Amino acid sequence: MSLKEKIIHESLKLFSLKGFLSTSVDEILKATNASKGGFYNHFKSKEDLFYHVLNEARSIWRNRNLKGLSRIEDPIKKIKQLIANYRDNYIKDSENFPGGCIFTTLLLELCDQRPHLAHEINKGFLGVKGMLKQNLDQGKELGKLQKDANTEAIANILFNSMLGASVTFNAEKSATGLDASINAIIDYLEQLEV
Repeated sequence: MSLKEKIIHESLKLFSLKGFLSTSVDEILKATNASKGGFYNHFKSKEDLFYHVLNEARSIWRNRNLKGLSRIEDPIKKIKQLIANYRDNYIKDSENFPGGCIFTTLLLELCDQRPHLAHEINKGFLGVKGMLKQNLDQGKELGKLQKDANTEAIANILFNSMLGASVTFNAEKSATGLDASINAIIDYLEQLEV
């Protein structure tokens, strides 16, 4: 692992635990055994590092959550698998995200103090909601959802429930509680199926 990769990886963990603003460059240097010169050789600033960490977090999210979805034709089953992947492959990943979902940690911290950075995180949230809605729309067109189903509202409920499950898991560290939350989300979706 190169020094740049190590700085990104360790910063991912630190930002997950403490947030961006509460993590100092000195803490990153200590975690990576790097010098300030080594840090600034790869990153113009801590904010520059933020964008690299965000890209890495997005890559991990995609790899973990989208795994196997391309092999599923049924759009509603695709959503169920996404939600299961979110629980099994992402939320429980304490190696990369010891503080839980880095996106919720950073968004809550940055929305007032660094809105331009929060905006970057929110782009991903909008993308996930869009993906949920697109699959719900396809499911509705195929007759797999109730005809009067409001796919935009359902996508918002699913997405916000997933975030809530993540936050609750971070607070309680209960795999049983997380399973119950995720199963409730899937049960809700199943109630909308025809």
